[in-house]
Amino acid sequence: MDHTRKKFYEVFTDLQCFMLANMQKGEINGVTATHYNIIEYVYRHDRCTGKQVAKAFGISAPAISRQLKFLIANDLIEQEQSGEDRRVFYLSVTDKGRFIVDNSENFRDRVAQKAGKILTKTELKNLTALLSKLMQHMDA
Repeated sequence: MDHTRKKFYEVFTDLQCFMLANMQKGEINGVTATHYNIIEYVYRHDRCTGKQVAKAFGISAPAISRQLKFLIANDLIEQEQSGEDRRVFYLSVTDKGRFIVDNSENFRDRVAQKAGKILTKTELKNLTALLSKLMQHMDA
């Protein structure tokens, strides 16, 4: 994937997460872009700890703890206590969390491929810039 398509893919991921977070129906109501990114991180780093997630995102342990509690309560991530050290809890993604990540990736891939075929590189750069600008102001 060339740089222009890769950048579009990244920006579209942010847009998709925003859309996902604002859906008011289905099993995924209330999932924010931050939640999605945490689910995806745990998906890619199975049996990681909350401390590892906090470090990866550069946020405090209490902040990640709040996010993880939401994800666990909504059956998107589960935790398992270590057999060797009872202070350690390993995180893994549930089937519901895996479904979100897999379907999001498939959707992004289809849209990015179609956009790459329909739009010229210049148009794709312009669309990416516009979506980036839009996303910068969505949370404001």
